Amino acid sequence: MLDEIRNEHGERLDFTFRPGERQLVVIGHGVTANKDRPWALTIAEALETAGHATLRLSFSGNGGSEGKFEDSTISKEVADLGSVFDALENAGNNEVCYVGHSMGAAVGVLRASRDPRIRKLVSLGGMVDTADFCQRKFGALNPGEFMWDKPECPLSQAFIDDLHGIGTTAPRGAEITIPWLLVHGTADDVVPIRDSETIAEHAPHARLVALEDADHVFTGAAAHQCATFITDWLRTL
Repeated sequence: MLDEIRNEHGERLDFTFRPGERQLVVIGHGVTANKDRPWALTIAEALETAGHATLRLSFSGNGGSEGKFEDSTISKEVADLGSVFDALENAGNNEVCYVGHSMGAAVGVLRASRDPRIRKLVSLGGMVDTADFCQRKFGALNPGEFMWDKPECPLSQAFIDDLHGIGTTAPRGAEITIPWLLVHGTADDVVPIRDSETIAEHAPHARLVALEDADHVFTGAAAHQCATFITDWLRTL
């Protein structure tokens, strides 16, 4: 179906596509992550078993995608996602469900608020208060120092400026008129569940599921529970 996807900067985006008879689901990751995180693999497998086509994406500068990590921002990833949808549309698919985790969920909200090709939206441990997240997690770091002690992930001024410039995605919740599922772990210490609660209050078509004792990356059985919520939800639509 797809041989190559490049973003507006000409950078090749790494992805894994699996065909299926039911609606295509595009899966996007969070900050310092990639398309092959355990939660993403578990959810993709469940969706594929249910008959869905899936496309797992590494945003530019992450995983096996081209580009510099230092250039990775929410705004750039919103544009990356648009490039993915352009490639899919050129291949004959202009209706997708997008599943975004953490910062990838913020990307999904911003994209879905203006891109009608997203027909269903899923946010997992979704980042909403972007400025607060930046201050809580990286406020003590200087640009060039490593995010979460990962040498391959230096903090950049562009990342800081973009998170503070966005501030919060909460007001965009009111612009999401498609079916929207939010799943958030009650034990998430990276993005607090209040982020999902806040944006759900703005969104007339959102359904929020609190996953008891699940952490930010849905470790272990939580990923399977999350996958079940998503596949069951899609089956009802």
